Amino acid sequence: MLNLKISPHLLECGTDEAGRGCLAGPVTAAAVILPDDFAHPFLTDSKQLSEKKRLELKAIIEREAICFKVIHVMMEEIDKINILNASILGMHRAIEGLSCAPQFIAIDGNRFKPYGKTPYECVVKGDGKFLHIAAASILAKTYRDEYMTTLHDSYPQYNWKQNKGYPTFEHREAICNHGTTIFHRKSFKLFPEQFELEI
Repeated sequence: MLNLKISPHLLECGTDEAGRGCLAGPVTAAAVILPDDFAHPFLTDSKQLSEKKRLELKAIIEREAICFKVIHVMMEEIDKINILNASILGMHRAIEGLSCAPQFIAIDGNRFKPYGKTPYECVVKGDGKFLHIAAASILAKTYRDEYMTTLHDSYPQYNWKQNKGYPTFEHREAICNHGTTIFHRKSFKLFPEQFELEI
């Protein structure tokens, strides 16, 4: 069972992102504040859950959270400021979009920039340790997957409904065969080395 939060007496949000390592599509960040009596036996890191279970938990989180916000940071901004800064910016925007201001922020990972004067703590693998970070990871993952699945209809050759923009061999091969789209991150290494040598 995961811990509820770090600071038991403060209004605390958890935040996480999804899609940081993708070649295409946005990086998606979420912030969630859960009630102090929230508990769920299956809520954990989104990467450990099936798609069906993530969608079930998404509905529970959205129904029971005090507040939540999900933000996409698009490819142009990622290319301009780099993926780390874009991920942190997305988390800042998600926190800013919450309907109630948190008194403490719990972040998945080891990198963050101060959000105003609100105290915060980075937690490595926090989505497997705290419920509100796990909830944020599920919202970020499900919203981003939905976005990429929608894009798939216009760009089926990249199979985004399956790989969600991650650098699978199939995705890289499709880039070599069909070129890039406006949804590819131009600052990322899009081609595998064996193809780069042939060009």
